[in-house]
Amino acid sequence: MDTEARRPRSPVLLAVLVIAGALLCAGYTARGAWQVERLGWKRDLVARIERQIAAAPTPAPAPAQWAALGKDDGVGRIELRGAPDYDREVLVRAATALGGGFWVMTPVRTEAGHWVFVNRGFVPPELRGKVPRTNGTLAVTGLLRPSEPGGSLLQDNQPADNRWYSRDVATMAAARGLQGPVAPFFVDAQAAEGGASTWPRAGLTVLKFPNNHLGYALTWFALAAMVGGAVGYLLLDERRLRTKERSLADRPA
Repeated sequence: MDTEARRPRSPVLLAVLVIAGALLCAGYTARGAWQVERLGWKRDLVARIERQIAAAPTPAPAPAQWAALGKDDGVGRIELRGAPDYDREVLVRAATALGGGFWVMTPVRTEAGHWVFVNRGFVPPELRGKVPRTNGTLAVTGLLRPSEPGGSLLQDNQPADNRWYSRDVATMAAARGLQGPVAPFFVDAQAAEGGASTWPRAGLTVLKFPNNHLGYALTWFALAAMVGGAVGYLLLDERRLRTKERSLADRPA
């Protein structure tokens, strides 16, 4: 459009554009502020978890404490003792630094009488069906981890076919017919000293804490700034057009 032919926008159109821009700017700013809050929460969470991992292990939560466990309580170091039931083990698909294979999930009947699934570690595919066992009571120190219900992102657990893609404690317990209380968490056994060449290979758990909130916040604030700049340009342009129109109207014929 020829700049000389442009005329001021109608007051209604201008008001609609300004209000829409203001709402977008406010919305983007609010989203950015929320991401800043999430950033602080994530940093606090990571710091707390790192302290828990570095702390001395504590006894595994008893059944009376299970209901109070939150979803963020799944990384503390705990210890337990009990009788492993190797005949009811569950092998769960795993991808590790050693390649593809299985997590060995062994139900352990604790000295208190309830069950806890213990991830004894990773085994390669060739050891499926012949996972090494230990004799006697199993003493475990490791990370308390929350159950992983349902399956993986792409595949659901198939208990009837003994195909497992996530460590779903409740479903594994039902599939293996465990009687008595079953903990709603499992324990990732930590690597024992000198156990780097034994199977199952413990200590391969990778704890990742994605923290993209700063990037998200900057993106939202940048969008807010762009919209704010666009609204400012619109108002300046409208002022210029109206000034020009008035000057033309005041010019002698």
